[in-house]
Amino acid sequence: MRLAEVFQRAVGGWDVVFTAYDGSRAGPGDADVRIEVRTPQALSYLASAPGELGLARAYVTGHLEIIGDVYWALTRLSELSLREVPWGQRVGLLTTLGRARLGTRVEPPPQERRLRGLRHSRSRDREAIAHHYDVSNRFYEWLLGPSMAYTCAVYPTAGSTLEEAQFAKHELVARKLGLEPGMRLLDVGCGWGGMVIHAAREHGVRALGVTLSRNQAGWAREAIAEAGLSDLAEVRHLDYRDVREDGFDAVSSIGLTEHIGKAKLPGYFRSLHRKLRPGGRLLNHCITRPDNRQPARTGDFINRYVFPDGELVGPGHIVSLVHDTGFEVRHEENLREHYALTLAAWSRNLDEHWEEAVAEVGLARARVWRLYLAASRLGFDRNGIQLHQVLGVKLDGTDAHMPLRPEW
Repeated sequence: MRLAEVFQRAVGGWDVVFTAYDGSRAGPGDADVRIEVRTPQALSYLASAPGELGLARAYVTGHLEIIGDVYWALTRLSELSLREVPWGQRVGLLTTLGRARLGTRVEPPPQERRLRGLRHSRSRDREAIAHHYDVSNRFYEWLLGPSMAYTCAVYPTAGSTLEEAQFAKHELVARKLGLEPGMRLLDVGCGWGGMVIHAAREHGVRALGVTLSRNQAGWAREAIAEAGLSDLAEVRHLDYRDVREDGFDAVSSIGLTEHIGKAKLPGYFRSLHRKLRPGGRLLNHCITRPDNRQPARTGDFINRYVFPDGELVGPGHIVSLVHDTGFEVRHEENLREHYALTLAAWSRNLDEHWEEAVAEVGLARARVWRLYLAASRLGFDRNGIQLHQVLGVKLDGTDAHMPLRPEW
């Protein structure tokens, strides 16, 4: 069996052309996407880590190339394993891959991160956040656009721009929280300050944001000053657990829950409950599993290259925790399709700034991002992951201070 066919069967591609360094070819001749197995190291990566991790290692290092749209290519691949290959053919495949593994030793790429220490300890959380967010503010400016919002946007229409959709997301959060001039907002995991700036500028709210990323905090402070909002908005380089103030009218958590860890979530929601005054509202916006039966920990590629220690739980688990912490749950919605649209927009931004991004962060890291954005978009499209907003209120006695019907 020639190498292109070996690789095609190993990753389960269809409507894709595979070519290999031995001159072999497999797949339809008129396919729009071509996967090139450029070196023996590509086979060795797949042999040493069958599945998504081996494929990712080969792609990140350039030993495997995808010619054409990466998202489209991923839609044509199976689960990247040998499970769908008939048993009679597996022996030959495993023999070929085994020879590749023995004949060409490979080490994990330097972009692959495995953290040490106690999972979700403060020091390890800081390291995990720095790995992903303290890459380059300039890189994120190209990727995210002017909003610098690195969370799911809300598209008023399928034709809305990314900036329109990010504004709509922040406004949706503001309306769910019932923000009014003079109120105090705490935004945990505030990123580059998008929600803080929106709340201050559009609603006259005194907003405090906290982030574990030093790069994010520095960028946000400059943006706040340039917008003339320093009297209302503030961003601190700080762990949310170290915020001393309390009595906030509202708390927003937009994209932080994924970093907390399933075991730490009860304490997380209790801490946010304590920060609110009676009648105050919490809006939790996070990626989830589609149900409560799947493991919380992410796959090897996401965990080692993108979000170390990230954990995703089901929406029912989030709702139950919010409820059991003492909040009254008032609203919940799934924005899964919106995140697929957001990721598609980020991918286009990356492609438009590809040469600049490579110069800024290096080719391997840029390839990590290209693969990560495409794979995540596919996950939302196929309902492998979802995005849920949960609104809760800290009751004032028995009064929720909520409108009879939603105003958003």
